[in-house]
Amino acid sequence: MTSIDLNADLGEGFGRWRLTDDERLLSVVTSANVACGFHAGDAVTMRRVCELAAERGVRVGAQVSYRDLAGFGRRAMDVPSAELTAEVAYQIGALEVFARAAGTRVSYVKPHGALYNRVVRDEEQAGAVVGGVLLADATLPVLGLPGSRLLELAAEAGLPTVTEAFADRAYTDDGTLVPRDREGAVVTDPDTVVARSVGMARFGEVEAHSGARIRIRARSLCLHGDTPGAVDLARRVREELQRSGVRVEAFA
Repeated sequence: MTSIDLNADLGEGFGRWRLTDDERLLSVVTSANVACGFHAGDAVTMRRVCELAAERGVRVGAQVSYRDLAGFGRRAMDVPSAELTAEVAYQIGALEVFARAAGTRVSYVKPHGALYNRVVRDEEQAGAVVGGVLLADATLPVLGLPGSRLLELAAEAGLPTVTEAFADRAYTDDGTLVPRDREGAVVTDPDTVVARSVGMARFGEVEAHSGARIRIRARSLCLHGDTPGAVDLARRVREELQRSGVRVEAFA
């Protein structure tokens, strides 16, 4: 039977401000990409999400980012390699404290936003992220885009790698994500998101922004938690995957 992991970006709040419905999403997803304080999140939020995830048996992942609270980690930045390596390790370590206190642990690492897109092709920045993961824990899987330099370098360094697909993001013909500032970059129609999810999980393909059919082989499917109706959409995706014969389970 085909199986797939469902991940969502969680803990994306700060202080009294909350962006994601963490508690309800944790009843649907199998892996939680927890913001580690650089693009969103704070100590209290990280602790709360780790406790909720542990209670529900959801895997905890460190969602590492450029240090960019004001821009939600979505602004392009040039960070020296040594600095980025240290900051990636720092974020993983901070989350690990709260994960272990909750009776679980950090199970994988996923870059966020501008860093995620940068390490698809940028050798230096991808290497810095890999270095940060190795510094924190050389057994942690790295979650990223199929064919990215990040996953290639992680594999060369001996780290487990996990490929990821996006049900609600448009793809270019080469399998990369359409930049968010372009029209149609985010897929908003719920029926389309559900259909794309099943197509990627069962058949490993999706319609690109150009209309071409492209191959997307992924072990994990990302459901964004900061979109309107995110919980209901995530529940629909999971139900339809299971109805179509796809087993939903964590990769880690």
